[in-house]
Amino acid sequence: MNTNSMSYKCKHFLMFAGVTTIVFAAVVIIPFLYGLYLTFTSWDGVSASKPFVGITNYLSTFSDAAYWQALGRTLVYSLIAVILVNVVAFVLAFLVTSGVKGQNFFRAGFFVPNLIGGIVLGYIWKFVFNRAFVAIGNALSIEALSTSWLATTNGAMLCLIIVSVWQYAGYMMLIYVAGFMSVSEDVLEAARIDGCTNFQSIIHISVPLMVSSFVQCLFLTVTRCFMVYDVNLSLTNGEPFNSSVMAAMHVYNQAFTYKNYGTGQAEALILFIVCAVVGVLQVYIGKKAEVSA
Repeated sequence: MNTNSMSYKCKHFLMFAGVTTIVFAAVVIIPFLYGLYLTFTSWDGVSASKPFVGITNYLSTFSDAAYWQALGRTLVYSLIAVILVNVVAFVLAFLVTSGVKGQNFFRAGFFVPNLIGGIVLGYIWKFVFNRAFVAIGNALSIEALSTSWLATTNGAMLCLIIVSVWQYAGYMMLIYVAGFMSVSEDVLEAARIDGCTNFQSIIHISVPLMVSSFVQCLFLTVTRCFMVYDVNLSLTNGEPFNSSVMAAMHVYNQAFTYKNYGTGQAEALILFIVCAVVGVLQVYIGKKAEVSA
């Protein structure tokens, strides 16, 4: 009886989840384990031999000042970008759910930047910062726009943040829109009857009931910002003077440009662990707030 039951369950599992499990293992689990193995080799990414070197790559990672500078730069960029993305997305979501005329058109318009690939997006904004803004600055004698922001170290980071906010805010807006729409109108009506203003209703009623939306948006923006590469490549390419090299770009250069694949893989693993720890902590804290709310 137990054997038949197990066989029955296995057949149904293979029928509904078998293909998905095999594909997930083939494209995620196996490559991850293989990558973990490569961190203990001195493979150059090309040759057939993969000499085993133990923890040498990890020791090289901890002594690589450029990597830790890139990781610190990524932390600062992610902190600022995550806050701005979610603030802008929340404001946009409030505006397009407040009954404004043509709100469906605005929802679609704000979401469009997320559909543009990061490489294309970077080149578009590179033209805007290098040509369009400079032309406007020279025409109107605005000193702040007379030179390209991408030519300065702080300006390049600012450009990355601006482009990231423009790209991600529309997607996060949709999640906040769903959160606003999930708040019962009866609760809001009762708050208005009790004398709450619109601002008080948002702060004391809508926001606590939308904690799950905040958790999802924060997790998505944190992971995306930590792993940013395409916009970093096409917009700044790490310039000027490698001042805008993010962690993902440094890992790529280490593995594929400098042919230190083992070291690059070790640095990628550390980046993954940092991103996972930050993401899990954020979700854990958010879920506790959701339960208490």
